Amino acid sequence: MLGWPVSHYGPVPRFRPERWDLRVFGATADGDEHTWKCDEFTARPRITVVADLHCATGPTSTDHEWFGIAATTVLELVPPALGVTHVMAWAEYGYAANLRLSDFATPETVLATHHNGEPLTAEHGFPLRLVVPHPYGYKSPKWLRSIEYLTEDRRGFWEERGYHNIGDPWTE
Repeated sequence: MLGWPVSHYGPVPRFRPERWDLRVFGATADGDEHTWKCDEFTARPRITVVADLHCATGPTSTDHEWFGIAATTVLELVPPALGVTHVMAWAEYGYAANLRLSDFATPETVLATHHNGEPLTAEHGFPLRLVVPHPYGYKSPKWLRSIEYLTEDRRGFWEERGYHNIGDPWTE
């Protein structure tokens, strides 16, 4: 695909399957933290979503085909507690992106393992990238490691540096 830039802050992490897991924690309905190893998580049912990717610096690349586990599956596996309004998506190196729970819970939000029929490359987020199609790309972190349920909003990495808290490309 032409026009899919590689953009990130810091180096590309090296994937170590023996160390990798995905955690869901914070205000979970059962109060527990839940963790899956890579193979356990990626064995879940998968969906395909076709969506554009919006960059906060201006360009939009269109018609990306994302394949992976629906965010709604995560919410079914680990329901949030009453009062959860936001999630924080945590990635390698402490990168974090805050999202409204309603944005995370859309049917188009996917924890992607593949792009256009191929496994994600390391530069584009292998082994797992959160893709939330409607906001800017900084709300779709590469190298996803955990989802934290929050009962109030907290700023993520770019939001602390002045980027818009919602990341809506249509209103900014």
